Parts: sequence; structure tokens; C-alpha cells
Amino acid sequence: MNKSELIDAIAQSTGLSKADSGRALNAVTEKITESLAKGEEVALVGFGTFKTSHRAERQGRNPANGQTITIAAAKVAQWKPSKVVKEALNK
Repeated sequence: MNKSELIDAIAQSTGLSKADSGRALNAVTEKITESLAKGEEVALVGFGTFKTSHRAERQGRNPANGQTITIAAAKVAQWKPSKVVKEALNK
């Protein structure tokens, strides 16, 4: 499912227009992104928890020539699914 299909599904299940559904989805993703950028955890009961973690600098290899390269440290987003989601996936 891509973003436009998700917007269509939201509009159909809520009765909102596609434009309103798109704005709502954009608002949700923007707020999650802003919270993660601040280092905050976002917990959506029944869906999962978004958080950030730090990935240390590490060595890697350039696949084109095999040369060793340094991959910079970075903050990365993580998502841990809720029990409800895990159960739905493992039915």
C-alpha cells in the first residue's frame, strides 16, 4: 500500500474527503517526525512505538571496488510493533 492508497482507505473508512484524509495523514507523519527529531518517543497504543537510537561510526566496503570506507555515525528511527500488531501478523 502506498500513500495515495492509504489516503483512499482512510477516506473510505471515515467518510472524510480525500483532501481532508491527506491533510490528516500528513499532519500525523509530520508530528511523528518532529517528535523523533527532538529525541522524543512516540507511542501509539495498539499500533507500536517509534523511537530514535544512535548508530555508531563503522567500517564498510564499497561494493564497486572493495575499498574500505568509513560510514558516519547517525541517528536512526526505530519502530517496535505492539502486541496487537504482532498477533495480527502471526495469525
